[in-house]
Amino acid sequence: MKPEHRAYRTVDGNVRIGSVIYGIGAEIEDPDGWIWTLTEVMDGTRTADGIAAEMTAAHPAVPLDTVSAAIADLRDAGFVDDAAAPLPEGLGDRDRVRHARGVALLRWMDLSSRASPWNAQLRLRRARVLVLGVGGTGGVAAQMLVAAGVGQVHLVDPDVVELSNLNRQLLYREADIGRPKVDAALAALRGLNSDVTVTGERREVGGPDDLVALLAPGEGRSRYDLLVLGADRPPEIRRWANRVCLAFGVPWVEGGYRGPLVTAGVHRPGEGPCWECQRAGEDARRDLRLRPGQSEDAASPRMPWNPASAVTAGLSGTLVAHAAMALLTGVPPMTPGFRYGINLMALGEPVLQRHPRRPDCPACGAGAIRPT
Repeated sequence: MKPEHRAYRTVDGNVRIGSVIYGIGAEIEDPDGWIWTLTEVMDGTRTADGIAAEMTAAHPAVPLDTVSAAIADLRDAGFVDDAAAPLPEGLGDRDRVRHARGVALLRWMDLSSRASPWNAQLRLRRARVLVLGVGGTGGVAAQMLVAAGVGQVHLVDPDVVELSNLNRQLLYREADIGRPKVDAALAALRGLNSDVTVTGERREVGGPDDLVALLAPGEGRSRYDLLVLGADRPPEIRRWANRVCLAFGVPWVEGGYRGPLVTAGVHRPGEGPCWECQRAGEDARRDLRLRPGQSEDAASPRMPWNPASAVTAGLSGTLVAHAAMALLTGVPPMTPGFRYGINLMALGEPVLQRHPRRPDCPACGAGAIRPT
């Protein structure tokens, strides 16, 4: 049994397994008590034959094929892994030390049947991620992906570090003021994890062609497994990212903050609605009750810069990094095509927006024209 999923008995004799966290735990009726015994002997110290011997001694009336079927059910439900499984090829003892706690968390959230709990970490090691914009959201997301052991991370940002950045862009220090953000970010991230290949370039994205050049430089397919969009300008950049990622089949995650509302969007071409479907669905859902002739800015004014703090930027980057790692590893399972987040003014009301795919969507619907 996974140590994070250790079972316990309820007052009525049932077996609860998988922790008490919603989305993971399960409860099994156990009138004869043998399932409890099984979860106890499956503690990682016995072979399959040893487990069979213990069960036969404790519950001779329970057939071994019934025990085997129960073990298979527990494995399929994601509660079991092989305590003796070696590290997968591509990971070493340094990874075992560095990522032990991260792998334990992945194992806790993983409800699939895997040969080794380290397989998800291996997927991170082999992943290639493009981070576009290393300000508040992108900088925090880049830090987390590098700390988590993503194999290759490429940074793109045109700006230099300014004093006004330092209230929320935690990747930088006062000594970095006036320095290109990419240069400062490369130094900080390489110092965080030398096992990750971190590269970067100072570059402005002024249109979809620039994104095409970054994602698919003449090869017909992307050289990245995922795009993390932390940039918030030009205003059309999410639409460009959506079209280009659809064209090349690249999953992408974007995030940001609008005052106290912090959100991230999760997108994978071919699975669920695209960003433009989601945007159209959300626009249709909202009822701003504007008077004729009034602009939407009257209800949600746009400012030259977005009010933000280290808290909102940090939360945004965290949500983005979590979604990125979920898409890369499959842990936890995540169906793309939604937006999630937190409203700091209403902590008891989680933000989750999911709208259906639109057949007439100009980006992913029938007849859509995409960049190549």
